[in-house]
Amino acid sequence: MKLILLAIIQSIFLCGGQLFLKLALQAMGPVSRTWSFVFSQLTNWWWLACGVSFTAAGVLWMYILKHWSFSQAYPLSSLAYVFGMLAAMFVFHEHIAWTQWVGILFIMAGCYLVVN
Repeated sequence: MKLILLAIIQSIFLCGGQLFLKLALQAMGPVSRTWSFVFSQLTNWWWLACGVSFTAAGVLWMYILKHWSFSQAYPLSSLAYVFGMLAAMFVFHEHIAWTQWVGILFIMAGCYLVVN
């Protein structure tokens, strides 16, 4: 049970990193070779959130790999796809096809089978 909880938290951080990366890139504007562009990126707080989230996911992943078998831990990393789909729907207001929902159900069923 502890592995599942940690894998969910790690997947949320991993998905958060991707979410913040997309938000940072959307806020970035056109790339230019000017100092004003560089300084504008230093005040783009989405970059900081992205780095913090990816760092937390990485540290938690190292803890998981140290304490559980790779054959159980690695398949649970696919939970990030579930959270990514939810983020696409709620944050970016993307349409999710029914076939994608079926795929998410298969991922969740696979994670259940791996840990049991």
